[in-house]
Amino acid sequence: MSLPEAVMKSGSVRPAVPTAGQSQPGFPTVHPNILRLYNYFHDARRVYLILEYAPRGELYKELQKSHTLDEQRTATIMEELADALTYCHEKKVIHRDIKPENLLLGFRGEVKIADFGWSVHTPSLRRKTMCGTLDYLPPEMIEGRTYNEKVDLWCIGVLCYELLVGNPPFESNSHNETYRRILKVDVRFPPSIPSGAKDLISKLLRYQPLERLPLDQILEHPWVRAHSRRVLPPSAQMAS
Repeated sequence: MSLPEAVMKSGSVRPAVPTAGQSQPGFPTVHPNILRLYNYFHDARRVYLILEYAPRGELYKELQKSHTLDEQRTATIMEELADALTYCHEKKVIHRDIKPENLLLGFRGEVKIADFGWSVHTPSLRRKTMCGTLDYLPPEMIEGRTYNEKVDLWCIGVLCYELLVGNPPFESNSHNETYRRILKVDVRFPPSIPSGAKDLISKLLRYQPLERLPLDQILEHPWVRAHSRRVLPPSAQMAS
Protein backbone atom coordinates (compact mmCIF):
# COMPACT_ATOMS: atom_id res chain seq x y z
CA MET A 1 0.00 0.00 0.00
CA SER A 2 1.36 3.41 -0.93
CA LEU A 3 0.42 6.76 0.56
CA PRO A 4 -1.72 7.86 -2.41
CA GLU A 5 -3.94 4.85 -1.59
CA ALA A 6 -4.48 5.65 2.07
CA VAL A 7 -3.96 8.50 4.47
CA MET A 8 -4.26 8.80 8.23
CA LYS A 9 -7.54 10.40 9.33
CA SER A 10 -8.78 10.29 12.93
CA GLY A 11 -6.57 7.34 13.78
CA SER A 12 -7.67 5.09 10.93
CA VAL A 13 -6.85 4.35 7.31
CA ARG A 14 -9.28 5.76 4.74
CA PRO A 15 -9.21 5.94 0.94
CA ALA A 16 -7.64 9.14 -0.33
CA VAL A 17 -5.92 10.82 -3.24
CA PRO A 18 -2.63 12.68 -3.57
CA THR A 19 -2.73 16.04 -1.83
CA ALA A 20 -0.73 19.21 -2.27
CA GLY A 21 1.45 18.27 0.68
CA GLN A 22 2.62 14.92 -0.68
CA SER A 23 5.98 14.09 -2.16
CA GLN A 24 5.73 12.27 -5.47
CA PRO A 25 7.17 12.56 -8.97
CA GLY A 26 5.78 15.51 -10.91
CA PHE A 27 4.07 16.97 -7.85
CA PRO A 28 6.28 19.61 -6.13
CA THR A 29 5.54 20.00 -2.45
CA VAL A 30 7.21 23.15 -1.17
CA HIS A 31 4.90 26.08 -0.55
CA PRO A 32 5.37 28.34 2.47
CA ASN A 33 1.67 28.17 3.37
CA ILE A 34 1.13 24.43 3.01
CA LEU A 35 2.33 22.09 5.74
CA ARG A 36 5.07 19.96 4.26
CA LEU A 37 5.03 16.17 4.28
CA TYR A 38 8.60 14.86 4.60
CA ASN A 39 7.96 11.12 4.57
CA TYR A 40 5.62 8.37 5.69
CA PHE A 41 5.59 4.75 6.81
CA HIS A 42 2.85 2.28 7.66
CA ASP A 43 1.99 -0.93 9.42
CA ALA A 44 -1.01 -3.23 8.92
CA ARG A 45 -3.42 -0.80 10.55
CA ARG A 46 -2.18 2.77 10.13
CA VAL A 47 -0.26 5.16 7.95
CA TYR A 48 2.14 7.46 9.82
CA LEU A 49 2.98 10.86 8.36
CA ILE A 50 6.19 12.78 9.12
CA LEU A 51 5.07 16.40 8.87
CA GLU A 52 6.61 19.82 9.16
CA TYR A 53 6.46 21.22 12.70
CA ALA A 54 4.13 24.17 13.17
CA PRO A 55 5.28 25.64 16.52
CA ARG A 56 2.40 28.07 17.06
CA GLY A 57 -0.39 25.51 16.82
CA GLU A 58 -3.86 25.93 15.36
CA LEU A 59 -5.35 29.17 14.09
CA TYR A 60 -8.53 27.98 15.81
CA LYS A 61 -6.88 28.22 19.23
CA GLU A 62 -5.60 31.72 18.48
CA LEU A 63 -9.12 32.75 17.48
CA GLN A 64 -10.60 31.19 20.63
CA LYS A 65 -8.14 33.11 22.78
CA SER A 66 -8.62 36.52 21.16
CA HIS A 67 -12.20 35.96 19.85
CA THR A 68 -11.48 38.13 16.78
CA LEU A 69 -8.43 39.08 14.73
CA ASP A 70 -7.55 42.57 13.56
CA GLU A 71 -7.47 43.77 9.95
CA GLN A 72 -3.73 43.28 9.51
CA ARG A 73 -3.74 39.69 10.74
CA THR A 74 -6.86 38.76 8.78
CA ALA A 75 -5.71 40.39 5.53
CA THR A 76 -2.35 38.63 5.85
CA ILE A 77 -4.10 35.29 6.24
CA MET A 78 -6.27 36.00 3.21
CA GLU A 79 -3.18 36.69 1.09
CA GLU A 80 -1.44 33.54 2.34
CA LEU A 81 -4.47 31.36 1.67
CA ALA A 82 -5.15 32.83 -1.76
CA ASP A 83 -1.57 32.08 -2.77
CA ALA A 84 -1.63 28.55 -1.30
CA LEU A 85 -4.96 27.70 -2.93
CA THR A 86 -3.71 29.02 -6.26
CA TYR A 87 -0.91 26.47 -5.94
CA CYS A 88 -3.42 23.70 -5.08
CA HIS A 89 -5.80 24.53 -7.91
CA GLU A 90 -2.95 24.63 -10.43
CA LYS A 91 -2.22 21.05 -9.32
CA LYS A 92 -5.93 20.16 -9.76
CA VAL A 93 -6.47 19.80 -6.01
CA ILE A 94 -9.65 21.13 -4.35
CA HIS A 95 -9.27 21.44 -0.58
CA ARG A 96 -13.01 21.54 0.32
CA ASP A 97 -12.55 22.12 4.07
CA ILE A 98 -10.78 25.41 4.74
CA LYS A 99 -11.54 26.45 8.35
CA PRO A 100 -9.56 27.60 11.42
CA GLU A 101 -9.13 24.06 12.76
CA ASN A 102 -7.35 22.99 9.56
CA LEU A 103 -4.86 25.86 9.52
CA LEU A 104 -1.65 25.69 11.53
CA LEU A 105 0.77 28.51 12.33
CA GLY A 106 4.47 28.54 11.57
CA PHE A 107 7.32 30.17 13.47
CA ARG A 108 6.44 33.69 12.22
CA GLY A 109 2.70 33.12 12.63
CA GLU A 110 2.25 32.34 8.93
CA VAL A 111 -0.71 30.15 8.06
CA LYS A 112 -0.11 26.62 6.79
CA ILE A 113 -2.90 24.53 5.30
CA ALA A 114 -2.51 21.32 7.27
CA ASP A 115 -5.44 18.94 6.87
CA PHE A 116 -6.13 17.58 3.40
CA GLY A 117 -8.47 14.86 4.69
CA TRP A 118 -11.37 16.07 2.50
CA SER A 119 -9.26 17.25 -0.41
CA VAL A 120 -9.53 15.68 -3.83
CA HIS A 121 -7.23 15.53 -6.83
CA THR A 122 -9.44 15.77 -9.90
CA PRO A 123 -8.07 16.72 -13.32
CA SER A 124 -11.48 18.06 -14.37
CA LEU A 125 -11.86 20.05 -11.11
CA ARG A 126 -15.50 18.88 -11.00
CA ARG A 127 -17.07 16.83 -8.17
CA LYS A 128 -20.44 16.05 -6.57
CA THR A 129 -19.52 14.65 -3.12
CA MET A 130 -20.96 16.61 -0.20
CA CYS A 131 -18.26 17.10 2.42
CA GLY A 132 -16.71 19.67 4.69
CA THR A 133 -17.99 21.55 7.72
CA LEU A 134 -21.62 22.70 8.08
CA ASP A 135 -20.99 26.43 8.63
CA TYR A 136 -18.61 26.51 5.66
CA LEU A 137 -20.66 24.52 3.13
CA PRO A 138 -21.30 26.39 -0.16
CA PRO A 139 -24.78 26.43 -1.74
CA GLU A 140 -23.85 24.10 -4.58
CA MET A 141 -22.85 21.35 -2.15
CA ILE A 142 -26.04 21.68 -0.13
CA GLU A 143 -28.12 21.46 -3.30
CA GLY A 144 -26.20 18.45 -4.58
CA ARG A 145 -24.99 20.22 -7.71
CA THR A 146 -21.74 19.43 -9.47
CA TYR A 147 -19.13 21.84 -8.16
CA ASN A 148 -15.55 22.83 -8.85
CA GLU A 149 -12.59 24.53 -7.16
CA LYS A 150 -14.70 27.63 -6.49
CA VAL A 151 -16.02 25.96 -3.34
CA ASP A 152 -12.69 26.99 -1.81
CA LEU A 153 -13.44 30.64 -2.63
CA TRP A 154 -16.68 30.40 -0.64
CA CYS A 155 -14.80 28.85 2.30
CA ILE A 156 -12.22 31.62 2.55
CA GLY A 157 -15.03 34.18 2.41
CA VAL A 158 -16.64 32.47 5.41
CA LEU A 159 -13.24 32.31 7.12
CA CYS A 160 -12.56 36.02 6.58
CA TYR A 161 -15.90 36.87 8.22
CA GLU A 162 -15.28 34.51 11.16
CA LEU A 163 -11.81 35.90 11.84
CA LEU A 164 -13.10 39.48 11.98
CA VAL A 165 -16.44 38.87 13.73
CA GLY A 166 -15.74 35.85 15.93
CA ASN A 167 -18.31 33.46 14.50
CA PRO A 168 -19.25 32.15 11.02
CA PRO A 169 -21.73 34.27 9.02
CA PHE A 170 -24.46 31.61 8.73
CA GLU A 171 -24.26 30.18 12.27
CA SER A 172 -27.78 29.41 13.53
CA ASN A 173 -29.62 27.44 16.21
CA SER A 174 -30.41 24.53 13.89
CA HIS A 175 -28.87 22.82 10.89
CA ASN A 176 -31.94 23.58 8.78
CA GLU A 177 -31.72 27.28 9.55
CA THR A 178 -28.01 27.27 8.68
CA TYR A 179 -28.80 25.59 5.36
CA ARG A 180 -31.55 28.12 4.67
CA ARG A 181 -29.29 31.09 5.34
CA ILE A 182 -26.48 29.67 3.21
CA LEU A 183 -28.82 29.11 0.25
CA LYS A 184 -30.15 32.66 0.54
CA VAL A 185 -26.61 34.00 1.18
CA ASP A 186 -28.10 35.71 4.23
CA VAL A 187 -24.96 37.52 5.44
CA ARG A 188 -25.45 40.07 8.22
CA PHE A 189 -22.50 42.39 8.68
CA PRO A 190 -22.03 44.00 12.11
CA PRO A 191 -21.13 47.72 12.16
CA SER A 192 -17.65 46.83 13.41
CA ILE A 193 -16.56 45.11 10.21
CA PRO A 194 -14.30 47.29 8.02
CA SER A 195 -15.79 48.41 4.71
CA GLY A 196 -12.89 46.96 2.71
CA ALA A 197 -13.26 43.55 4.34
CA LYS A 198 -17.02 43.70 3.81
CA ASP A 199 -16.42 44.32 0.11
CA LEU A 200 -14.06 41.32 -0.14
CA ILE A 201 -16.38 38.98 1.76
CA SER A 202 -19.39 40.10 -0.31
CA LYS A 203 -17.48 39.28 -3.50
CA LEU A 204 -16.59 35.79 -2.24
CA LEU A 205 -19.95 34.78 -0.74
CA ARG A 206 -21.91 34.63 -3.98
CA TYR A 207 -24.55 32.01 -4.73
CA GLN A 208 -23.25 31.57 -8.28
CA PRO A 209 -19.71 30.11 -8.16
CA LEU A 210 -18.67 31.94 -11.34
CA GLU A 211 -19.43 35.27 -9.65
CA ARG A 212 -16.97 34.68 -6.80
CA LEU A 213 -13.82 36.76 -6.77
CA PRO A 214 -10.93 34.74 -8.29
CA LEU A 215 -7.85 34.01 -6.21
CA ASP A 216 -5.61 36.33 -8.20
CA GLN A 217 -8.02 39.19 -7.57
CA ILE A 218 -8.05 38.44 -3.85
CA LEU A 219 -4.29 39.00 -3.91
CA GLU A 220 -4.85 42.36 -5.61
CA HIS A 221 -7.90 43.43 -3.57
CA PRO A 222 -7.35 46.96 -2.14
CA TRP A 223 -8.15 45.90 1.42
CA VAL A 224 -5.71 42.98 1.28
CA ARG A 225 -3.00 45.12 -0.32
CA ALA A 226 -3.47 47.87 2.28
CA HIS A 227 -3.41 45.68 5.38
CA SER A 228 -1.52 42.45 4.64
CA ARG A 229 1.93 42.15 6.19
CA ARG A 230 2.86 38.80 4.72
CA VAL A 231 6.50 37.85 5.23
CA LEU A 232 7.88 34.97 3.17
CA PRO A 233 10.48 32.69 4.76
CA PRO A 234 14.03 33.05 3.38
CA SER A 235 13.76 29.82 1.35
CA ALA A 236 10.63 31.07 -0.43
CA GLN A 237 12.21 34.46 -1.07
CA MET A 238 15.21 32.81 -2.69
CA ALA A 239 12.96 30.58 -4.82
CA SER A 240 11.02 33.59 -6.09
